[in-house]
Amino acid sequence: MDTQLSALPLLLLFAATFVSATIAFDRVPTISFDEGYTPLFGDGNVVKSSDGRNVNLVLNRWSGAGFISSDLYNHGFFSAAIKLPSDYTAGVVVAFYTSNGDVFEKTHDELDFEFLGNVKGKEWRVQTNVYGNGSTSRGREERYLLPFDPTEEAHRYSILWTADIIIFYIDNIPIREVLRSDAMGGDYPSKPMALYATIWDGSTWATEGGKYRANYKYSPWVAEFSGLVLQGCRTGPLEQYPSAAEGCADSDAQLEAADFSNLTAGKRAAMQRFRERYMTYSFCYDVERYPATFPDCNVIPSEQEKFWRSGDVKVKLEKTRRRRSKRRSRAVARGEAGKGQQAEV
Repeated sequence: MDTQLSALPLLLLFAATFVSATIAFDRVPTISFDEGYTPLFGDGNVVKSSDGRNVNLVLNRWSGAGFISSDLYNHGFFSAAIKLPSDYTAGVVVAFYTSNGDVFEKTHDELDFEFLGNVKGKEWRVQTNVYGNGSTSRGREERYLLPFDPTEEAHRYSILWTADIIIFYIDNIPIREVLRSDAMGGDYPSKPMALYATIWDGSTWATEGGKYRANYKYSPWVAEFSGLVLQGCRTGPLEQYPSAAEGCADSDAQLEAADFSNLTAGKRAAMQRFRERYMTYSFCYDVERYPATFPDCNVIPSEQEKFWRSGDVKVKLEKTRRRRSKRRSRAVARGEAGKGQQAEV
């Protein structure tokens, strides 16, 4: 992997596409917290703004916090602008995900953004997971670094889930696409799910396998959520599944026709650049955990050479990011100055 080219071009890419991120997502209506969510745990650690449009989740030495959508969704587009805690965040986990694990304990489905904190001076890491029908032993995890500091300002993280495709977005950049296929079989999420957001202490595993734990002298840690989006087909009680899907045809058609459901050539190119420069782990190349490669993996030999047998990338990309961090402000400024001339991806 060419680390000399890794950071600055993608910073420019994000700056150049920020305006199109606004264009792509400003037509998706946001809701207040009370319109779509309810506190899950943490009591006073779920803190709503006075207008109810924003909510903070707090982790302190007494409790973490979380919220859950008031309804279940049979497919949908789930999105929020999230600002992560700064400073020493080892052991801290912020999650934004869909799941039905409360009902289907052994056969649950799940789609995750998991944000993993780190020791002071190190970047947050972001992991995406795809589980279907209880396939936690066949996890389809991928991890990435970010071309920006997620603690400086909020960035939008989105999950699209339809009957045939799953797309993870960061701002307007698709970073991962999962297609339903015969090879994936029952591992494709298929049952109605709720949307969750949480912050909690994952000291036993989150930072280098539990080597670094949460240090509460740096608490409280606050994750800020705004621009909340819940779009899709609301369903009744899960006991009605699969009949719940029968009434979702119109909603599914609208979802599949939306801009965020269609990957143009420009969006695919942006996704490929992100993955080439920022993916630090892929389950498809982890032959230590999965000696038999998943049949739905698209193994590219030239890409495979960049990863160890553990699935981890061979080059430590974060060193290059730190060397180039001083150029970040100038890069973003140049991108903003020229955004009027940029074509929408």
